[in-house]
Amino acid sequence: MERTNQKNFFLGLLLLVSLGLTFLALEMPVFTRLSAPQLEAGQVAPQDIVAPRAITYVSPEITEQQKETAARAVASIYTSPDTGIARRQLERLRATLAYISNVRSDSFAQTEQKIADLAALEDIHVDQETAQKILALTDARWQAVQQEAIVVLEQVMRNNIREDRVEEARRSVPALVSLALPEEQAALVAELVSGFVAPNSFFSESLTGAARERARESIEPVTVSFVQGETIVQRGQVLSVTDIEALQELELIQSPYTWKDWVSAGSLVLVLAFFLLLYLRRKPHLTQDLRGLTVIVVLFLVTLIAGRMIVTGHTILPYAFPLATFSLIMASLFGAEAALVFTLPLSILFAYDLPNALSVNVYYLLAGFFGVFTLGSGHRMSAYFWSGLAISVAGALAILAYGLPQPNTDLIGVATLMGISLLNGIASTTLTILLQFFLAQFLGMTTALQLMEISRPDHKLMQILLRKAPGSYQHSLQVANLAEQAAEQIGADTLLTRVGALYHDAGKALNPFYFIENQVSNNLNPHDDLDPATSAATIIRHVTDGLELAQKHRLPRRIQDFIAEHHGTMITYYQYAKAVEAAGGDESKIDRNKFRYPGPRPQSRETAILMLADGCEARVRAERPKDADELRAMIRSTVDNRVSTGQLHDTDLTLKELDKIVESFTTTLRGIYHPRIEYPRTEKSEELAASSTPTVPSADHPASEVPIRSSATSEKA
Repeated sequence: MERTNQKNFFLGLLLLVSLGLTFLALEMPVFTRLSAPQLEAGQVAPQDIVAPRAITYVSPEITEQQKETAARAVASIYTSPDTGIARRQLERLRATLAYISNVRSDSFAQTEQKIADLAALEDIHVDQETAQKILALTDARWQAVQQEAIVVLEQVMRNNIREDRVEEARRSVPALVSLALPEEQAALVAELVSGFVAPNSFFSESLTGAARERARESIEPVTVSFVQGETIVQRGQVLSVTDIEALQELELIQSPYTWKDWVSAGSLVLVLAFFLLLYLRRKPHLTQDLRGLTVIVVLFLVTLIAGRMIVTGHTILPYAFPLATFSLIMASLFGAEAALVFTLPLSILFAYDLPNALSVNVYYLLAGFFGVFTLGSGHRMSAYFWSGLAISVAGALAILAYGLPQPNTDLIGVATLMGISLLNGIASTTLTILLQFFLAQFLGMTTALQLMEISRPDHKLMQILLRKAPGSYQHSLQVANLAEQAAEQIGADTLLTRVGALYHDAGKALNPFYFIENQVSNNLNPHDDLDPATSAATIIRHVTDGLELAQKHRLPRRIQDFIAEHHGTMITYYQYAKAVEAAGGDESKIDRNKFRYPGPRPQSRETAILMLADGCEARVRAERPKDADELRAMIRSTVDNRVSTGQLHDTDLTLKELDKIVESFTTTLRGIYHPRIEYPRTEKSEELAASSTPTVPSADHPASEVPIRSSATSEKA
């Protein structure tokens, strides 16, 4: 119970840490922007800034500027001349002239009084000199002045007189006075009329506003284009608003983050985490292996964080980062299905908030999927070559698909990105080969490449076994074939099973002649001179010797498991029976642990298959069944023995799978130990037969005829 609680605590902690680091990876641009100096209009550019890619965009700023220019170009609109104002001014002029005429004709007033009365006029200012001139005129001349003043004012007021042009209209009055009048009288007319010139046309805010709005609407949106590599601003240049706008469009500077950005990133992290949790729920074996699950999480986070740190703020780097390395490593270490499932959220998170996020996401999703599908089991180095090629081609086609439909497509830019895709495929497979080797060594895991490498006959430990214990080497080959066929039938790892079987008896190379398959006929059996306990210890020691050799030659831990588990915790029954016999049949006097293999029992389906194959091959080779039924019964008996003694309790083998294993063993062993054809004997053949002594039972030499001094020394049961 305590162990379960510790496991659940670890899984919960791993989940929380993963969510937190993933969220920080998505929000990494926020911290970059907060720490980087923000460019604003009016600042001086610290360096030359060039366009990282070709772009065409509508510039709201420049469009607004042109609209304002067009609106300002529209002249102010004034109303038409108001005739009512002209009539009103004429009436006022007539009233003023009538008043002046009354003053002139007042016989009771003195000249000084008349001058004062004229100075009191409200509509015009009459100074003393002008007043004297008016008073000095004869009635006929004054009448002419009056008539001319009315005519001139009427002419002036017929024109369009704006508020800002009143003085201009007054200055035009003298030119309108009839030339028939004397100069002095003409001056009086101009002076009298000027006082009554008033604006008759006024500024119309509504008409002017409507005209300016029409001018603004007539301006089409202004587009701005930059080609890749074009200088946007030069170092030392004062940044304008349009410069800032261009930098923002190219995402060379970013707008400040808001709460919406935080919520969107958090939502994406949660939904993808839920997706992965649903998958892990359907694949509980991944959560049972805490070390493997931790490796997956660490690989996922390292790839995501490193990618976001490197590509943020760049245009080409997002297509160059070897994200598919994660997919290939996952496929090598944990299988294709897990690789595909984890590649999906990684691609989505990696592309989040990047320029052309959709195309980047599809680019890495297709590249990763094609890489995993092409890699397959990865048993050959050529598989990695084809996988890299598939990544390159899939990425290039994705770039082509999303790049060509864009307006103002930059064909050179698309071609550049396609070349980057080629390098991406090469980098992904190269890193996969390097990293999976070190990861497998560090974590005790095995990869197909490792297994293929150590399964070569020229491997140093394999050569030691071949030269020092050739019989054990041949036995290992037989068991490897037997176990591999059975593993394929139940869907176990066939390559791992075969390689593990090849090395399971490596420890016999240190004491080869203590094992029957390496003994020469008619030679003394070293076990004859040993007591049962010592004999058993010598046989059992091939397990510990094998582990020492495996560690010395750096075999993966998974292969070492085959060496340690292939006998489980079984008893060396022959030596144990001898010891009981020597004790007078009293088993209580015998310590069974001295005759027991150290174990552990098989912990996986693969090592369990090896245990069964090892026992079945040894028994069939020794007892030589006569027909298929006897062979099947013998194999079934051996399997049942391992089940009844609890050797398979730590594996998840089912009864159905055990039946498949029995049938597979039967088919394979029947092909190996089939009855031989009885050839006619001649005198020469009898001489040859008499001079040869078989070391392995055959149809011509049954097991009972083989000079085996101690059948239990082979210890295959």
